[in-house]
Amino acid sequence: MDAVATETGVLLDYLLHLGDNALVLAQRNCQWCGVGPVLEEDLALANQSLDLIGQARLLYQEAARVQGGGATEDTLAYFRDDTAFRNYVLLELPASLPRVGYAQGDMDWGVTLARNFLYSALMVPLWEALQNSGHAPLAAIAAKSLKEARYHLRHASEWVVRLGDGTDESHARMQAAFDHLMPYTQEFWVPSDFERAAVEAGIGVDVTALQAGWRATVAATLQEATLRVPSDQGYVPQGKNGVHSEHLSYLLAEMQSVARAHPGAQW
Repeated sequence: MDAVATETGVLLDYLLHLGDNALVLAQRNCQWCGVGPVLEEDLALANQSLDLIGQARLLYQEAARVQGGGATEDTLAYFRDDTAFRNYVLLELPASLPRVGYAQGDMDWGVTLARNFLYSALMVPLWEALQNSGHAPLAAIAAKSLKEARYHLRHASEWVVRLGDGTDESHARMQAAFDHLMPYTQEFWVPSDFERAAVEAGIGVDVTALQAGWRATVAATLQEATLRVPSDQGYVPQGKNGVHSEHLSYLLAEMQSVARAHPGAQW
């Protein structure tokens, strides 16, 4: 394989990774539409989902251009199977705490806000760094996405503090949410082959260089929320390499069903 083809493949995988992250989290957050705890927060999560879908669209459009062969943002979103997705496993998990075995409880507001906080605390510095990407379209997407990520981080942080430093019940539930989710963040810091290649090509960002700042942000916010920073030890998820939990296939089946039932339809 020649150097140009290799770099094209690396760029495509990197764009899909970022786009898949945004799309999958958007799908999880929009599940609160119509059932949020208060109307204002129902709308806030819906708007954040739209922000993420907008990011995914820009990334998929560029990925489709790079891939060629008739690819479009829709084919990349609706006609890839779960093993082709490159999102973090953290983002595909249901917004609930697990019960016995794989059984899931009811949707939990604390889990949603904890996940949004952990993810946006990574994406703010990542988008900041990607503004200097050697791939100009990605740098432009990063500049736009950074503004949105900063708001997402502020929104989630305020809720983490409000609930963590609230009642005994809200404190316990927020702690349980972080205890559940923190081990999945290990995937942030274990670069995939395409991430390493993207850094070497001047396209991507060395995520390991962001780890200390991310930990400082998490520690400071959880301290203000009177929460304990839980251990992140456990297995390292492999979502970036296409190895996902069972939950992603169910999420994609719901999201992709109409497009697959009516391929080529326009409305």
